[in-house]
Amino acid sequence: MSKALEHIRVLDLSRVLAGPFCTQILGDLGADIIKIERPGAGDDTRQWGPPFLKDKNGNDTSESAYYLSANRNKKSLAIDIKTKEGQALLNELIKGSDILIQNFKVGGLDKYGLGYEQLKDKHPHLIYCAISGFGQEGPLASEPGYDFLAQAMAGLMSATGEPDAPPMKVGVALSDIITGLNAAIGILAALHHREQTGKGQMVDVALTDCTLASLSNLAQYYLTSGKVAPRLGNAHSTIVPYQSFETADGHIIIAVGNNDQFVRLCQTIGQSDWAADERFATNRARVEHRETLVPMIADIIKTKTTDKWLSLFRESDVPSGPVNTMDKVFDMEQIQTRGMQIQMDHPLSSGKIDLVGSPIKLSETPASYDNPPPICGEHTQEILEKLLGLSEEEIEDLKKKNIIEAKQ
Repeated sequence: MSKALEHIRVLDLSRVLAGPFCTQILGDLGADIIKIERPGAGDDTRQWGPPFLKDKNGNDTSESAYYLSANRNKKSLAIDIKTKEGQALLNELIKGSDILIQNFKVGGLDKYGLGYEQLKDKHPHLIYCAISGFGQEGPLASEPGYDFLAQAMAGLMSATGEPDAPPMKVGVALSDIITGLNAAIGILAALHHREQTGKGQMVDVALTDCTLASLSNLAQYYLTSGKVAPRLGNAHSTIVPYQSFETADGHIIIAVGNNDQFVRLCQTIGQSDWAADERFATNRARVEHRETLVPMIADIIKTKTTDKWLSLFRESDVPSGPVNTMDKVFDMEQIQTRGMQIQMDHPLSSGKIDLVGSPIKLSETPASYDNPPPICGEHTQEILEKLLGLSEEEIEDLKKKNIIEAKQ
């Protein structure tokens, strides 16, 4: 079956999460991803553990779960871009590549001749994606960017956590993930533009920009009202009831998005008269009387188990769901049916390794899983031989000079 991005080649000079997450998406859709890594060390996240992948003898390898999460469908070329020889090899690869993606500090690649302004005239076809903390211009442009900083500075932390507790970061590096998604969207838009014009361009995405944009209605709440939306924990700033509730044996969420759903909720919990109460009859009224309504609902929800409430709410078509831990998530038939847990062979493992599948479901060009997350330098020899036509002698010379690392 054909692949949506086959014949597209990406040079991936990014590391950690935002960039690798972006290129994994492109790789799943069929692009040829060449992951450029430092000889020896490789991507920083290879060592971000435990947990680590176990080898055939049950011992830890150098491949962390963090690294495995964002690096399938790539080939690893370990090359020292600080050297003139390494830079020359990269420039040769750029000639046959469609996209270069990097997340160095702004201007960090200029000293190697690999900045956008240095490449755009030599390679006018090239789509150059630069991921940074704060973007390519502005007073903070030169500062390093980290997910934690972006969550704090762009407002996400201030909106996360219980009202009477300190601000809280999201439990995953969400700013990185969101930035990776936006980078992929920008690259696809640039590819479409190039198809029409033949011209490449710069795709400039910043952690802070993407985090702020993801705040969506909360950001607009401020722009519209001039007021900062209150931090409400698991509750919603403008919809009630739309939050988690404690049951007799756990927690569930109830997500009432309109008045009809509220009527059905009231009927299900044995309080039909609440739906006619002027304090609760409309969402606006429920938001204004949140502190009265929510505790009354909470007292009732505590009286039955999670499974009992979920069964009742499903029968009455009230949006609800369990608060699952990861083991329960992957036990869900729905998740397994959707192919969200996949298995791939890995050269360091005695069997197949489990990975999270792609959420993008295309009917004609579905995501494919062709290469497991690579070992650092695993494909160096293959790439230099097949793409650049280097001889074994030339490759051996580069190895001796520590310009490349090649593992077979």
